Amino acid sequence: MGHRKHSAPRRGSLAYRPRGRAKSFVPRVRTWPKVAAEKPTLLGFPGYKAGTTHVITVDDRAKTPNFGKPLFNLSSVLTLPDAEVVGLRMYKHENGQDMAIADVKDAAQTTVEKLPVARASRVAALVSSVPSDVGLSQKKPILTEVGVSGGDLKTQTEFVYGLIGKKVKFTDSFKAGMYVDVLGITKGKGFEGPVTRFGVKRKQHKSRKSVRAVGVIGPWHPAAVMYTIARAGQMGFHQRTETGKRILLVGNATANPVTPQGGFEHFGNVNGDYAVVRGSVPGPARRFVVVRMRVRGTTKNQNPPQIVEVSAMAGKR
Repeated sequence: MGHRKHSAPRRGSLAYRPRGRAKSFVPRVRTWPKVAAEKPTLLGFPGYKAGTTHVITVDDRAKTPNFGKPLFNLSSVLTLPDAEVVGLRMYKHENGQDMAIADVKDAAQTTVEKLPVARASRVAALVSSVPSDVGLSQKKPILTEVGVSGGDLKTQTEFVYGLIGKKVKFTDSFKAGMYVDVLGITKGKGFEGPVTRFGVKRKQHKSRKSVRAVGVIGPWHPAAVMYTIARAGQMGFHQRTETGKRILLVGNATANPVTPQGGFEHFGNVNGDYAVVRGSVPGPARRFVVVRMRVRGTTKNQNPPQIVEVSAMAGKR
């Protein structure tokens, strides 16, 4: 810590390393939960971030001081157009990693009986989402992989095989009151120094050469700069996962409009199916996100919350 006289916590968490740019706008889902259900179900769904709004609900958390009282929630609006299942992929767990052993893009090319179900360890569905369906300029579909759980492996294979070429809705697997995880790519900030990037303190104004730089980057011996030292570099545009987000509202813009006056900033109007989740969601408006069933934690109360009011002016800043 150089000439520091008092101890202080290190600046910048080591949990988010390396802080480099994401390779793609499409987040990579590394873990899928296991759902104890008799029938198979899709564990995720692609969508797009529209903006934020304010939702007032009745607090249904028992044994809390605010139980039964109005609760103000900053929430994110996700537009969720119908997605198409375009394929099936089977994996085999070998040498500590999953290896793809079968891909099915056309159900007419093969049958379920010919698939290597006995050698597979898990099944996934290849889901396609078209950004132009929600009013974005991109016409090229975004392809992502969605996990499947429930029943045995043979039932899961038949389930995904039967969905190839068909459209699926968000409400087929998710409902209001559930807790989910949202994966996305954060807003990019570009190249930033250590003060902005890690939160190190500025040196005194009479410091030699630099003020917005770390005082010491390493000892004399060993003569090396450790990876834990706060250095300038890329800030933002990282993949992040927001866990434990409760779905407050699920609806369709035709029956229950959610777009504020003037539209959401940098997005416009929400058309079709949407979901309102409590809290923030990674990325700016129009960013592609993946809604996944909750991996960590269990919650007994998953009933739909009582909605008192949804703000109509939250989209304007």
